[in-house]
Amino acid sequence: MAETTEPAEPDVPQEPTLDEQIAAYQREYRDLDPQVEKVVSALGRLNRRMNVAYGRQVAALGISNAEWEVLKTLLLAGEPYRLGPGELAKRLGLTPAAMTHRIDRMAGEGLVTRDRDENNRVRVIVELTDEGRTKWLEAMRMASDFEEDLLQDLSAEERGLLGDMLIRLLRRVEHAQPDAGGRLTDLD
Repeated sequence: MAETTEPAEPDVPQEPTLDEQIAAYQREYRDLDPQVEKVVSALGRLNRRMNVAYGRQVAALGISNAEWEVLKTLLLAGEPYRLGPGELAKRLGLTPAAMTHRIDRMAGEGLVTRDRDENNRVRVIVELTDEGRTKWLEAMRMASDFEEDLLQDLSAEERGLLGDMLIRLLRRVEHAQPDAGGRLTDLD
C-alpha cells in the first residue's frame, strides 16, 4: 500500500522574533536603545496583525477595509450620517478621484446613497444606508469580540494604564507630525 503524504506547505519566511530583530539592529547600529526598539517594534507588529484580523473580519461581511473606513466616517459624522464627498475625502486623507471611485462602488452595493442636496443642487450628499449601518454594526461586534480576546490577559487597571500610555505616545506623534493623520497612499 502506498503512503499518502500531505502536500507540503509553501515555505513561508519566518519573521524573526523581536529579540532577534533587536540584536540584528544593535549589531548594525550600536547606538540603538533596545528598550525603545522593543516597544516600537512590538507596536508595529501588533498594528500589522490587528489590521490583517480586521481586514479578514470585514471581508467576511463582503466589504473592504476601504469601505469600512467610509462607513465609519459617516457614522462618526452623527445622524443623519451624511457628508459631502469632499468632506469624506478630506477626513480620510484621499484624493477626490479616489473618493468618487469608492462612493460609486459603495452606492452600487447599497451601502450608501448619493443624492443632490435639496438646498444646493450643485452639492452632492453621501448618506449611510440601513444596509451600510448594519454592516458597520456587525463589523463592530466582530471587532469587539476580537479586542476583548486580545486584552483578556490584562486586568482592568492594566488596560487603563496601557490606554493612558498609548494616548501619551499618540499625542507626542500628533504634536510632532500634525499632518500625519491622512493616508500617504489610497487604500483602493
